Amino acid sequence: MVYSTQIKIPMNYIIYDLEATCWENMPPGYVQETIEIGAYKLNPYGEIRGKFNRFIKPSVHPTLSPFCRQLTTIEQLDINRAKYFPEVIEEFQDWARIFEEDYMLCSWGNFDRKMFAADCRLHRLEVDWTDRHVNLKEQYRVMKRLKSGIGLKKAIEMENMVFSGQHHRGISDAENLVKLFLKYLGNWSV
Repeated sequence: MVYSTQIKIPMNYIIYDLEATCWENMPPGYVQETIEIGAYKLNPYGEIRGKFNRFIKPSVHPTLSPFCRQLTTIEQLDINRAKYFPEVIEEFQDWARIFEEDYMLCSWGNFDRKMFAADCRLHRLEVDWTDRHVNLKEQYRVMKRLKSGIGLKKAIEMENMVFSGQHHRGISDAENLVKLFLKYLGNWSV
C-alpha cells in the first residue's frame, strides 16, 4: 500500500480592491496605474488571516489629477512617499503567499485583475499569477438574478449592511467586500 505524503494546503481567498490614477476626461495616450492596494486574506473557513494596505507611486504620471484626489481622497503626499509598483507588488505577493500556497484573488468586477496585469506588463513582471481570479460582482449579479451588475456600495446597502470607511478607497472597499463575501461564504464559485 502506498500513502501520499503530499499535504494539500487549503486555499486562501485574497479579497482585494485597487485604486488607480484617473482623470475626469482621460487625456489621449494616458494609462492608468495602481495607486493603492487594499486586501484581506481569508482562510476557507472565513477567518481573516491578514490585512494589506499600501499606496503606490505611479511611474508614468506621478501627479494625481484633482479629480483623482477628490474621488479617492488619496493625497499627493501619500503617493510621493510611496514605493513604486515592482516593490509593492513583491510585498503583496509575499504577504498573500502567492508562490507558496493555493490562493484565489477575489474582487468586485474585472477592473482590479486587469489593472494588476497591466501594471505587471508595464514593469515587465510576471503576469500569470493574476489569472487566479474570480469576479464577485458578476457572481453576485447571477446569484441575485439582477439584469446588470451593481456597485459594491449598492450591494452592501441591498444586504442591509452598513458601508464602512471611505468609498473609493482600496482598503475600505476591500473591507466591505469581505462582509459580503462572508455572508455568502460557500455560495461563491471559487
